[in-house]
Amino acid sequence: MASRSRLLALTLAGVVVAATGCAPQKESPTPTVTAPPPCAKDSLPTRTPGKLTIATDQPAYEPWFRKDKPDSGEGFEAAVAYAVAEKLGYARGDVTWTRVKFDTAIAPGPKSFDFDINQFSVTEERKQAVDFSAPYYLVRQTVIALKSSKIAGKTSLADLRGAKLGAQVGTTSYQAITDVIKPAAKPQVYNSNDDAKKALQNGQIDGLVVDLPTAFYITGAEITDATIVGQVPQVGVPEAFGLLLDKNSPLTRCVSGAVGQLSEAGTLTELEQKWLAQVAGAAELK
Repeated sequence: MASRSRLLALTLAGVVVAATGCAPQKESPTPTVTAPPPCAKDSLPTRTPGKLTIATDQPAYEPWFRKDKPDSGEGFEAAVAYAVAEKLGYARGDVTWTRVKFDTAIAPGPKSFDFDINQFSVTEERKQAVDFSAPYYLVRQTVIALKSSKIAGKTSLADLRGAKLGAQVGTTSYQAITDVIKPAAKPQVYNSNDDAKKALQNGQIDGLVVDLPTAFYITGAEITDATIVGQVPQVGVPEAFGLLLDKNSPLTRCVSGAVGQLSEAGTLTELEQKWLAQVAGAAELK
């Protein structure tokens, strides 16, 4: 019995040794390469690798830009553009500005920029041709007039029914005239705000419709004998400005995310208070 027990023990020991010898050996881990985050600078398919091309109109108006110099970073939209660029990982030296007319930017077709910032109101019609980021500013349309105009001092939409009004082509300012004010006379359309302002000064129109910050700048610094008549009431969804991108741009999600982060951090509010602080208090047309 003792010999059998010893033989069994030796046999089991052999099995254990054999099993141990056949066990899979632990392999050294294979080094992994971590891909950069999808919205990191090195992952963004911009027009020029490592650079961000931002567009706006020419001239670029106050208070959105200072002295028609977007690269200065001064003015609300210039500051927003650089804040978005920074969120995406681009230093100021990585940003290139280009000039694109407003109506060209909103038209269908390939773009010459990564995104455009030029008081583009987000509309369903425009979204058929281009992409927009999350909103960076809620805007109100406003009527301005010369102090000698027949509509100066008016307080209601009904008071404007008989007025001849004008706005820049392709803008929501023009839509505010046709869809909300609804004057009897057909609105006048101009290629730029400069042309529209000249028409106002020359008495060719009774009033001009622009966004509220622009209205304050025009009446305060450009046409000192002009006055704000009032804000046009909001109809439906509040009007908002968004950064404009090519339709189905691979950058849209990341650019929109950067705007969202700036909003959540309070940065957009700080920039608005710095550059657009004067726009509070304009009366609304009833």
